[in-house]
Formats: sequence, structure tokens, C-alpha cells
Amino acid sequence: MKKISIIIFLFCSIKATAQQDINALLAKAKATIESVNDYKATGRMKTNVAFLKVPIANVSVFFKKPNKLKVKSEKGISFIPKGAVSINLTNLTGINKFTVIDAGTDKIAGKIVRVAKLLPTDDNSDVVLSTVYIDEATSLIKKAKTTTKDNGTYELEMTYGKYASFGLPDKIIFSFNAKDYKLPKGITFDFDDGTAPPATDKLKGRKGRAEITFSNYVINKGVEDVLFK
Repeated sequence: MKKISIIIFLFCSIKATAQQDINALLAKAKATIESVNDYKATGRMKTNVAFLKVPIANVSVFFKKPNKLKVKSEKGISFIPKGAVSINLTNLTGINKFTVIDAGTDKIAGKIVRVAKLLPTDDNSDVVLSTVYIDEATSLIKKAKTTTKDNGTYELEMTYGKYASFGLPDKIIFSFNAKDYKLPKGITFDFDDGTAPPATDKLKGRKGRAEITFSNYVINKGVEDVLFK
């Protein structure tokens, strides 16, 4: 009986240590991201929505703490679904707002990453579950998947380079449920078949995708509130 008790104790100790490790890793990722108070960025966005033919566009991205984020194309239109802009890394690393669960490891581009599942502590939160994939060597979030109550499921994939020390990606791929996409009011485009978008039920299981490759960031130089209107 004593031997069994020791084994159980050791198992619990190992599990507790792993939990502390994932919290510490998430805290490091958060600290890097929180070094950015605001930024203005420029880049090129390629959009692939199931029923739309959208040309590659120049975009400007604006961010300001705590959670203001806006994407504008050169024509003043954002093709990111409504509600999705609030799903950003600053919100996802709010450790005090989530219960963190160590979900082990996974692989991204052949490299092992740590996985953390974040369950919101606020019952009124729109977020149901977030899963983040963290590079342990750099404490950078490589991928994040968030399921919400009202705005579907979103997935972010990040590639880092020049701005890695700020936790800002050189490239980001944003995926979302095509059936949750709504065409911006008053805007019309060519559809794949030249007529009209398919019925929502036909889009079930299909994803939309926006890929932004950044060319420049201006970090912590101030961003006017009017840019987010």
C-alpha cells in the first residue's frame, strides 16, 4: 500500500510540475507580446473565400492595447469576418482570464511545440475554447485555434522573422468557417460561377482563408483611436 501511495504521489507531482511549466511558458509568450503597446503595419493580403474571387490587396493593420485591432485593404474593405478581429494574440494570452490545461506536444512544420488549452473563467465570454501551440525554444505562439459562441471557429498560423523579438509575425494565415462569412454590406464581387454565392448549408465544413505577408511594422510610436472607427 505504501509503495502504491508513493507512485501516486510521484505521478501527481510530475503532473503538477508540467502544469507549472505550461503556465510559465505561456507567461513568457505573454510578456513578449505585451511589450507591444501599439503598431501600424503594412503588407499584402491574399484572400480565399469559398464563393468569392478576391484580388490580392495591399493592407494596413492597426493595433492598440488592450484589444483594438483593425485590418483595412487598399479599397477600405476588410475581408476578415465580423467578430474575428477580436481574436488576437493579446486576448489569447490573458492567463488570468483562462484555466490553462497542459495538452502535451504536437508538431508544426516538423518541429515539436507545446500545446495549451485555455478555458475561459468568465461564463459570459464569447470564447468557448482556445488552443495555442508554443515554440518552447523561443516562447513564440506558432498557432492558435479559437472556438466562439457566436462567431464560429478561427485559426491563426504565424511565421516569424525580423520582428520575432516583439512577438509579431512576418506572415500570418487566418482561417475561418466559410459558412460564417458574410459579404460586407453594399459590396458585390464576381462569384466563382458568375452568379451568386452558394447556399450556407453547402459551405458547411469549408474554410475561408486570409494570408497576410507583412513588409513593415512601426511599433510603439502611437496609433490614433480614429483609425479603429
